[in-house]
Amino acid sequence: MNKALLNLLRAMVGLLFIFSGLIKANDPLGFGYKLQEYFEVFHIAFLNDYATVFAIFLCTIEIVLGALLLLGIRSRSVASGLLLTIIFFTFLTFYSAFFEVVTSCGCFGDAIPLTPWQSFSKDIVLLLMILYIYKGRNEIMPLISGEKVQNWILGLIVLISLGFGLYTYNFLPILDFLPYKIGNNIPSLMIMPPGAAQDEYQITYTLKNKASGESKSLTDKEYLSSGIWKDKSWEITGDPESKLIKKGFEVKIKDLKITDSQGTDYNAEILENPYYNLVIVAYDLSRTDLPGIGNLNAIAINAAENFNIRTVFLTSNSVQDAEAFSKKNKLVMEIFYADAIPLKSMVRANPGVLLLKNGTVINKWHYHNLPSYDELSAKYFSEN
Repeated sequence: MNKALLNLLRAMVGLLFIFSGLIKANDPLGFGYKLQEYFEVFHIAFLNDYATVFAIFLCTIEIVLGALLLLGIRSRSVASGLLLTIIFFTFLTFYSAFFEVVTSCGCFGDAIPLTPWQSFSKDIVLLLMILYIYKGRNEIMPLISGEKVQNWILGLIVLISLGFGLYTYNFLPILDFLPYKIGNNIPSLMIMPPGAAQDEYQITYTLKNKASGESKSLTDKEYLSSGIWKDKSWEITGDPESKLIKKGFEVKIKDLKITDSQGTDYNAEILENPYYNLVIVAYDLSRTDLPGIGNLNAIAINAAENFNIRTVFLTSNSVQDAEAFSKKNKLVMEIFYADAIPLKSMVRANPGVLLLKNGTVINKWHYHNLPSYDELSAKYFSEN
């Protein structure tokens, strides 16, 4: 076996597994949402409550396998683990692509979105590389000798990998790849810029000859260029088939609609407020952290009384549930409604809070690391 090729493939696979694991561990809640899509597809939705646990576990496994492969530690077990992992992921990406059930596999989180077929192609290449590594697993020598030292290194890698996922779950992603990240202007990401490329579609017609009964299919361009439309013996049958052939510019935020209990659109009023305003997001009130809500409520009271700061509360729950929740927890902020999908993207916390000004995300926080009212006042509100 070619030792140089084996080492090259080890480096490539190891680094890719570490990168993939770290990217997903950076946003385990988002990866958990993706796993829930798969759970729905395979009719195992009863696992939805454990999606984030599975997400952190899978990310940890990827990072650990990649690091151990680079270090050459426990090569037989690592090679077997890599092979089982890539077979599992290859099956998922093929299933997603062939049956068109999950539009993005989440392999690299929101950092590098891939289509299902791109993900499947990537996994096929990885499978071939890992098969070569598996075949030469007995020739892989550890970079560090001594079983005791290797065990300490293994434990440290597991601790760091698991700790990273737990940290980002509890204190927001370190790198935010979503459209609501700090510094982004939300209203500008909701509109199509002038001159932006539009989606291009190919229309296919099915034609039938009235005399001979012959049928043929022509694209819209072929239909016009051939002049067949002038021939009265041919007629279009059925409905034309439309196929996207070139994707145009895609608006980053296309699903956010904030309404009141009557369905009135409040997007402009809330998102284009020229002053500092707080937007509290609690997409699922049945799972939101009540102490966190209490802390935010206290901040909202002080901010309104001392600086006339507006605080709004966004949820995807029903009006009845939201009003009951508000009454029970004595909320002072206005309640508005939006779909759960954009709310989950706004901030990876339940509840979480965004500080907006002129539609720009000035800052955002998880309920675990909320600044105090005095900190907010000193840094932001006193300048409002």
